[in-house]
Amino acid sequence: MKEIAVSVIGLGYVGLPVAVEMAKKYKTVGFDINPERIAELKSGIDRTNEVDTSDLLNENLAYTSDGSSLRNANFHIVAVPTPIDGAKQPDLSSLIRATKVIGEQLKKGDIVVYESTVFPGATEDYCVPLLQDLSGLKYKSDFFVGYSPERINPGDKEHSFTNIKKVVSGCNKEALDIISQVYGEVVTAGIFKADSIKVAEAAKVIENTQRDLNIAFMNELAVIFDKMGLDTLSVLEAASTKWNFLNFKPGLVGGHCIGVDPYYLTHKAESLKYHPEVILSGRKINDNMGCFIAEKVIKKIIKSDKPVKGTKVAILGLTFKENCPDLRNTKVIDIIEILKDYGVDVSVTDAEAMPSEAKSFYGIDLVGLDELKDMDAFVLAVGHNSYKALKPSDFKEKAKKNFFIYDVKGTLHIDNFRDEDINVVRL
Repeated sequence: MKEIAVSVIGLGYVGLPVAVEMAKKYKTVGFDINPERIAELKSGIDRTNEVDTSDLLNENLAYTSDGSSLRNANFHIVAVPTPIDGAKQPDLSSLIRATKVIGEQLKKGDIVVYESTVFPGATEDYCVPLLQDLSGLKYKSDFFVGYSPERINPGDKEHSFTNIKKVVSGCNKEALDIISQVYGEVVTAGIFKADSIKVAEAAKVIENTQRDLNIAFMNELAVIFDKMGLDTLSVLEAASTKWNFLNFKPGLVGGHCIGVDPYYLTHKAESLKYHPEVILSGRKINDNMGCFIAEKVIKKIIKSDKPVKGTKVAILGLTFKENCPDLRNTKVIDIIEILKDYGVDVSVTDAEAMPSEAKSFYGIDLVGLDELKDMDAFVLAVGHNSYKALKPSDFKEKAKKNFFIYDVKGTLHIDNFRDEDINVVRL
């Protein structure tokens, strides 16, 4: 294998950890179009909290927003966001933009590996033609392409880039062997060689689609059990005593993967004139949970003999998941907007999110937990560790009499609150 020099395009939750680990073995350049992000990384600051300062300042790792710097690399990894648009169709604009940056610098013998989530066929149908056109090089003889689905879980320090088995694929055996060796130098959990690029692309989208459907089933159960007056988590606790019961819970499904990837698969299916009913039904259930929770809160306010308009409700948690500052595609915003539509006075706090991002993404001014007072209700929307540690007295000092808590994910030790005569409702 020739001497490898790596470039990583896109330095977000996925790309930055990849660049940092690659730099421990190879000369690496990290590219991002956001100059502010580059400046922060050069200063040893990672706003995603995924990487330690010492690793950021590795002398083997350079940061740039200058595309010409990619000319010095021969192994390019693309890790840019692939969201959905307002019509819930794949948005490949960042992927195309990244491909153009690489294509303009591509050299003979270079390898390009895509990690961004796409539908099966996208890499070779959309990216490869661009690389050929911009570089003037021929695919499979002058340059090579592979796909290796990212499996990084933001906020999860246990399952990191290096200790999650890495699926890789290549356009031919030569490319696959090199891609396997490069990743194999940094990924300790092992390498799985997929049969083709399309197989690897498909594996990525079904991983998260499977999880999405399992959560959708839990959410549908939550709606049914709510009509029966049953506590869903109590039912699941009893059912989970069976050895093969799957451990899923109801909740909000947002973020850049589980709430998005199924739409990449359904898009491809519909382009083949097949309507995927199960997947889309699951998506519909999960997309509607914010509305369901908000309306349950409104009904609870009414039953408490309080006027809805002007009632003070605190939302604890805005990020899409616990112990992570990522605000992308959070479904907590659905709860907030519906409550505001009813005239509820909503205050939002988050122990992990950056206030500047909450403001720019959603127009929300975050408040500190210690700023909450005289609340009529709390919606514990995200189970950050700091919220799990809250005691009944912590809520009492911030609330009026006869307040209630809607604990979306069952974060609190409910018996402790019942002993204090605090009304806690769970999804």
